[in-house]
Amino acid sequence: MLRFAPSPTGDMHIGNLRIALFNYILSVQKNEGLVIRIEDKASNIEGKDKEIIGLLDLFGIRYQDITYQSSNLKYHRSMALQLLHEKIAFNCFCTPETLEAKREQAIKDKKDYHYDDACLSLSPEATIDNESSFTVRLRKPNVDVEFTDIIQNKISFSPTDIDSFVILRADKNPTYNFACAVDDMLSDISMIIREEDYLLDTPKQIAVRAALNYTKQIQYAHIPTLLNESGKKISENDTFANIKHLLEEGFVPEAIINYLILIGNKTPKEIFSFKEALVFLDLSKISKTPLKLDIKKLRFINAQHLKNLDDIELYRYVGFADGDIGKLAKLYLQELSTTKELKAKIAGIFSEKTIPELFKETSLVLKDVLIQAPFFENFDEFTAYLIKESGLKGDEFSKTLRLLLSGEKEGPDLAKMYPFIKNYMTEIVK
Repeated sequence: MLRFAPSPTGDMHIGNLRIALFNYILSVQKNEGLVIRIEDKASNIEGKDKEIIGLLDLFGIRYQDITYQSSNLKYHRSMALQLLHEKIAFNCFCTPETLEAKREQAIKDKKDYHYDDACLSLSPEATIDNESSFTVRLRKPNVDVEFTDIIQNKISFSPTDIDSFVILRADKNPTYNFACAVDDMLSDISMIIREEDYLLDTPKQIAVRAALNYTKQIQYAHIPTLLNESGKKISENDTFANIKHLLEEGFVPEAIINYLILIGNKTPKEIFSFKEALVFLDLSKISKTPLKLDIKKLRFINAQHLKNLDDIELYRYVGFADGDIGKLAKLYLQELSTTKELKAKIAGIFSEKTIPELFKETSLVLKDVLIQAPFFENFDEFTAYLIKESGLKGDEFSKTLRLLLSGEKEGPDLAKMYPFIKNYMTEIVK
């Protein structure tokens, strides 16, 4: 099994989605299931879990089960108790103030801070008679913890790097690494794909499983971090990294998927479908360096996917139930790249036009002719009739006609637009 473990503490961003996509693709390639584990032990926002699931569904990410970390609390506590009984874990009565003082002293001494195992050898009497609140710590390993990462290669951590770390807080809730390790055991996870920011958590989670005598080996792939356009780690506060915002701005799911799989990866072609990526994605070929979000590239890819859409599917995005309007929208994809932009452009064609003062007089003349004009299948016959009846010629005629039909001074060739708007003349000329 593989897992995607989002926290319902904010909007899903593009970095989260990228990890979800990789997990789903590898679950398909390995013919294993995907579990969505909602890590709801933090400051949750009501409804965010359902929003996350809705977005995963929208992007075609299929999963076998949805679990909530909070439902495993009884297992977290019972396994911590087991480790205490086996003396692999111990109670720590060090106060936050004491620990902070030791950290500050380490900084003054220009040393790395490590917990000094002050409570490791407390006698049973000292433990029982101590009424102070306590945390539970796992003894640091006796040997180095090593693992091979699909992307980062072989990595080793010394016992000092791992430390005797807290697995249960004073409120008896599990820490992230302990809960995560136990949850992965309970779900029989075989592979973990996540951002490289979590790399330092991996040896602690391996240490937890080893302490619980869990022998199944888990594969790891720590994906290089995706950065915003300023070169900082992406968060839900980055507008153009927010998935809901991208969808509202008119980026289609298939294009977002294409972009997230393309960047930092070796793909057989630049524009591809999600179905194709399920076959060719190879995590071992992903770049090891952090990647910066490139909105211009995403816009380009989005435009290509819109061009590839069926005309009927595209017209739904721009608000008209006619394949001709889908074809019309595609004419604007040389300059536009999102469905929001296309919708606004098409709406402008069917709205009352604002005519510049220079063309007010000619527009009144030509508009009257247009309203009374018969239907013409052919554009040249259409314009020949308008020129004859209006008496307008040259730029005076062509520029006025463009303004009346599109509301703009520039745009696609009217001859190319005409086949798709000829049936709507009375609605366009207002």
